Amino acid sequence: MKFSVNWLREFVDLPKNPEEIAELLTRAGIETKNIETRGAKIDKVIVSQITALSRHPNADRLTVCEVGDGSGTKRQIVCGATNYKVGDKVPLALPGAKLPNGTEIQKSQLRGVESEGMLCSPIEIGLGEDASGLLILSPDAKIGAPIADLFPTDTILDVEITPNRGDLLSHFGLAREIAALTGKKLKSMPREVNIEIKRSGLTIAATRECPFFSARKIDNVKVGPSPQWLRSKIESVGIRSINNIVDISNFVMLEVGQPTHAFDADKLSGSINVRLARDGEKFLALDGKTYSLTQDNCVVADQERAIGIGGVMGGEETGVTDSTKNILLEAAYFLPSSIRRTARNSNLSSDASHRFERGVDPDMILRASHRATELMREIAGGTPAKEIHAAGKLPADPANVSLSYEKCDRVIGVSIKPKTVDEILTRFGLKKTKSTSKSGTWKIPSYRRDLQRDVDLIEEVVRSYGIDKIPGTTRGRFMPMSPADRSHDLETLFLRERLAGCGLSEVRTSKLISRSASAFSEGAIELRNPLSEDHVALRPSLISGLLGVLERNIRAGAESVSIFEIGRAFIPPSGKEERHLAILLWGNVASAPNWRSQTKRSLDLFDLKGALECVVPNLSFRAGKFPDLVLAVEVWSSDQLIGFGGQLSASKSSAPGSVLVAELHADLLLATGESAKKFRELDRFPSITRDIAMMVPDEISHEKILRTIEEPRELLLESVDLFDLFAEQVGAAEKSLAYRLTYRRKNRTLTNEEVTEVHARIRERLKRELGVTLRE
Repeated sequence: MKFSVNWLREFVDLPKNPEEIAELLTRAGIETKNIETRGAKIDKVIVSQITALSRHPNADRLTVCEVGDGSGTKRQIVCGATNYKVGDKVPLALPGAKLPNGTEIQKSQLRGVESEGMLCSPIEIGLGEDASGLLILSPDAKIGAPIADLFPTDTILDVEITPNRGDLLSHFGLAREIAALTGKKLKSMPREVNIEIKRSGLTIAATRECPFFSARKIDNVKVGPSPQWLRSKIESVGIRSINNIVDISNFVMLEVGQPTHAFDADKLSGSINVRLARDGEKFLALDGKTYSLTQDNCVVADQERAIGIGGVMGGEETGVTDSTKNILLEAAYFLPSSIRRTARNSNLSSDASHRFERGVDPDMILRASHRATELMREIAGGTPAKEIHAAGKLPADPANVSLSYEKCDRVIGVSIKPKTVDEILTRFGLKKTKSTSKSGTWKIPSYRRDLQRDVDLIEEVVRSYGIDKIPGTTRGRFMPMSPADRSHDLETLFLRERLAGCGLSEVRTSKLISRSASAFSEGAIELRNPLSEDHVALRPSLISGLLGVLERNIRAGAESVSIFEIGRAFIPPSGKEERHLAILLWGNVASAPNWRSQTKRSLDLFDLKGALECVVPNLSFRAGKFPDLVLAVEVWSSDQLIGFGGQLSASKSSAPGSVLVAELHADLLLATGESAKKFRELDRFPSITRDIAMMVPDEISHEKILRTIEEPRELLLESVDLFDLFAEQVGAAEKSLAYRLTYRRKNRTLTNEEVTEVHARIRERLKRELGVTLRE
């Protein structure tokens, strides 16, 4: 928001240097993006009045103007603008004037007609960016007066207001903040209202979206141009002057932060009702566009139609025009979340909605209404009603907050006297309601609803005390490892690096999924206020995001995709957060065909198992049932179930060929992996291998055979690998398996006799426990 330094000075004494103001605000967390000097302190540029017009004899697009400059003689000026008429007052640059853009004005001839100066647009005298026409001045401007009298030099601060500080979106609000930071007193405050409030003539049906609504009648107003002081103030911060009634409403909003809206009372039918719009209800707004409303939109309506989108924009049918005689002035409180939703869904934003979205001060509503009413009486000659009609009730004051002085010192890092803490908080408008030597309870002002916890109060203390006064602390190089550090290291070393080493690429997808997500999205928890149709629910599984990555890669021409993601999933119905690892494989084996081999092989379930073996100790698969998978398995680590995997059903993906997926509970996996981590030095002594071939009944699984071979643990046995499977022509219920067993000693070379003894024990155990038939 842009702030006029001259306007701010009306409320508080400021440092003379604008850079000091910007530095003060920035150090307090209110960033000043830009400092701009405005005004029209230009020699030989004066107020003139157009007294006559005629067409240029030699140019269709030029006009010959006769203007009065206050000297008693008339000047002839050739002008190319078209937005003026006889009687308008406009800036005149006399011969010898030098404009801010470097143009020097001289007497000249334009297409054979003499011109004794130049009539100026706003951009030509540094009063804005508008170059479309002349700057039309107030009718009250004195002819012949220097233009600097109308537009005194001013400094404009462009301040970045954070969303939680809606109280700063006004000149009074920022001046109040500066007074608190500098310890100075405010020169003036918005006047309290002492007027009769009538609870009739208004109805609020949407009490949640609009807790409080007020309206005041002002009769016999004269709509016309605003006085120069009013135009100068609102135009200095970028608001275009429209007429005195609208300008007063904008002025009050810029001054105290409370939007108001003026309706043409004679165009209203019956009493006012603040209600929710009917689905599909049409509304013609002041911007000239027609909007289709929904039942989420709060509207101000009379007995026939909606006359305004509550807190956003009024309607064109009931807007103030030059013929308006009677005004109904609205001042209300709207729920910030309702205004945000309406403004976003309608793609309609305004200065009023910008403030209502961030929360206005309930205590300022009637004060702003009274301030606008008094200005309309003074400027437009209106006769205000003696009462204000109101409905609903104002939001309750924020809850009190307790602050421990010991915690304040501990969080800030330096000791600040309790007296100093109390003085700072008092300057920010807080009132102490309960006090002890160690703590205090503070009443939060109505305009600071962002102060909800003790740390919020500590932040106020720091902002005023000065972050630059807090000394830095040099920490040692060594810090004890925390659980978060350990978890991060495990996740990086045990999962990411291993999977990347297996040829998989890491991806990151949104935690929010669309309505169209079908795979593994059943029961997903939907958001109350989604940002878009693509982000409407919390993902219960990471696989839906990986499928989106797969589709994009296929469209880009990829022949294979091997990806993984580590992230948070939200388990319905409670929304419990779990850290998961998901893997997706699709397409052909990554190695490209070459002149020696032109064959391709599609990735299958064993490739998925190979990827999982990189990170899952003691991996085993067991048959499972999952509705989105056609080849479904449970993934086990030793005796613990840690996830699932398999081939995705063709109905859940448009990808050609098989899509292999797996999803594991990463926290369980990391706990298992951490306990399984062991250092193993490089082997220095040779190994000896022996094979075992056997006939096995079909019901005996590979996992069961491995366990029989490895348990009880034989010290010489290093590894077991299945290298052959033959099931045809060996019997209806049998299969032939062959395993290679590797033996090694860590400290010396093995002898054949030692290996033969151990190998014989394993063979006997297989025959005894599983009933296999060994093949010699």
